[in-house]
Amino acid sequence: MRRARGLQERWYRRRLAPALWPLAPLAFLFYGLAALRRFAYRCGWRRSERLTVPVVVVGNLTVGGAGKTPLVLWLAGELQRLGWRPGIVSRGYGATVVGPHAVSPDADPARLGDEPVLLARRSGLPVWIGKDRVAAARALLERQPEVNVLLCDDGLQHYRLARDVEIAVFDGRGVGNGAPLPLGPLREPLGRLERVHALVFNGAPDHRVLKAVPHLPDFAMSLEPGEFYRLDDPSQRCTAAQLAGKRLHAVAGIGDPGRFFRTLAQLGLEFVPHPFPDHHVYTLEDLDFAAGEVLLMTEKDGVKCASLGLGEAWVLPVEARLPLELIDVLLERLNGRKAP
Repeated sequence: MRRARGLQERWYRRRLAPALWPLAPLAFLFYGLAALRRFAYRCGWRRSERLTVPVVVVGNLTVGGAGKTPLVLWLAGELQRLGWRPGIVSRGYGATVVGPHAVSPDADPARLGDEPVLLARRSGLPVWIGKDRVAAARALLERQPEVNVLLCDDGLQHYRLARDVEIAVFDGRGVGNGAPLPLGPLREPLGRLERVHALVFNGAPDHRVLKAVPHLPDFAMSLEPGEFYRLDDPSQRCTAAQLAGKRLHAVAGIGDPGRFFRTLAQLGLEFVPHPFPDHHVYTLEDLDFAAGEVLLMTEKDGVKCASLGLGEAWVLPVEARLPLELIDVLLERLNGRKAP
C-alpha cells in the first residue's frame, strides 16, 4: 500500500523523478500499444458498437479518481430535470461478478464495486456494471426500456462503446509529470483531448491541458460538503461544529485523499489523516487506530465500511456544483441524435 502511494506521489510531481527512469521502457511500450489500439478503431480494424440511445462518457486521461462519480450524479440530476430518463453504466472496478449485472442501492460493494453502489444509492437510477460496457449497456436497456440516455462512469478508453459526448475530468493534480504509465499517470497522450467535447476541472486547472486544446470549452467543478451522517444510522446528522473538539481520525481511499483532508480542514476540524489507495478494501485491522475515537470518511469509503461494525463513524457527502453551460454542450450533441 505504501509503495503504491509512493509511486503516485512521484507521478504527480511536475518534474520526472529520477527514481522512475528505469520504468521508461515500459512506458514507451504502453504508449505504443495504446496508440496501436486507437489506430485500429480509427481505421475500422476494430469496430465500435452504437446503441439505440445516446451515450455520454465521463472519463479521464490520468489513472485514479478525479471526481468522475460526483460529476455523473450531477449530470444525471440535470438531465432528469430536463425530462430525460438516464441510466448509468460502469466498469465496476473491483467487482467479483462475471458479466453484466444490475446494481441495487443495498448491493454488496465487495461484489459489485464501491462506486456503482454509491451511484445506485445516490441517483435512484438504473445502474449496471460490466467489464464489457457494451454488454452492460445492452442489458440495462433491455431491462429498462424507458431509459433514453446512458451515462458511462469512466470508459474514455473503452472504444468499443460508441459515444455521442465525451467529457474529460481533471482534479487539482492535473497531468502530474506528464508521462505515460507506469512512468507517470497518463493513460493516453494529451493529444487524445482533441476528440473530447468538454473539459471539467475539479480544482485548479492544469495550464498544460488548456494549452493542448485551447478551443475546448472548460468548466470549473466544486464539491460542496453537506452534513455528516452516521455510518451505522444515516438518519443521524451532525455539523462540523458538533464534531469540533473530539479526537478525530479521517480516512480516504480515493484518487486524491488530500482533497478530502483539505475539505475537513476548511470546515475547521482538527484530525489525524490516514490516506489509503483508491478503491481500498478496508478491514478492521486497517482502522484499529480509531478504536474508541471518532472516524470521518468519504461516502465512497462509507459504502465499503458499513458492514465492519465500527464505533462512532461519520460520513461526509459532497455535491458537485458546475455551470449550467455544460448541459448546453451536452444538449447540442444529444439533440442531434434524439433517443426513441
